[in-house]
Amino acid sequence: MKTSILGLFAAGLLACAVPVGAASAAGIAGAPAPFDKGGVKVALVTFISAGDFFQAYQAGATKQAKALDIDLQIFSGRQDAAAQRDQIEQAINLGVQAIIIDHGQPEALKDVAQKALDAGIKVVAFDVNLDNPKIPQVEQSDHELAKAALGQAFKDNGTSFQAGYVYVAGFAPLDRRNEIWDETKKANAGIVEKARWGTVNDTTAVSTADQTKAAFQANPNISVVFAPYDEFARGVKLATDELGISGKVKIYSADVST
Repeated sequence: MKTSILGLFAAGLLACAVPVGAASAAGIAGAPAPFDKGGVKVALVTFISAGDFFQAYQAGATKQAKALDIDLQIFSGRQDAAAQRDQIEQAINLGVQAIIIDHGQPEALKDVAQKALDAGIKVVAFDVNLDNPKIPQVEQSDHELAKAALGQAFKDNGTSFQAGYVYVAGFAPLDRRNEIWDETKKANAGIVEKARWGTVNDTTAVSTADQTKAAFQANPNISVVFAPYDEFARGVKLATDELGISGKVKIYSADVST
């Protein structure tokens, strides 16, 4: 997925490209303009930068940019919608030819993304739906990720258990994973969602841990937690370790590699 986003940008730039003025890079021999001269300026503007997935994502983007001889500038997210808007404005002012918008809150981004388009800048959105036909939407299969995680939960626990669920609405990948969670509960009456919690901020894991402790204190019979984002899962694990109940609680997530 990391390489396909930059590849999609390459296709867009090749289809309607503005030649680079004074490219400092050598370019790719035989490539269509502007990649033949190199120095294509691309900004990757992220909403979240913490956690295994996002660190791997940025590392992959950097590697792919080098392979394509792209001048890539990464604006690391701080889980702050206003800051992400400002970073897109900065990218526009820098005169980049393309912007990758990585996650975020759609209502905070739609107008500034349109501003980039109006400036002749190509825009691609990853895991955030900007509802704009001129902005390609790139996503992984979050429905399949959720199905895989919950399928393992069924193998381990059967289809009847007391569950906790970590979720924050408004983020495209989490919303898609939530659709599968809702379908799963509807199809399996034995799954009882006892508590729901979650937050996305600059200390997501720590904040989730605090919420998890409160949830378990109120619902000690929870035996399974569906936390389909690595920082959510990390927070739940911190809490169950602190409460001394890790041996009694199974956590199912996505994106975790450590």
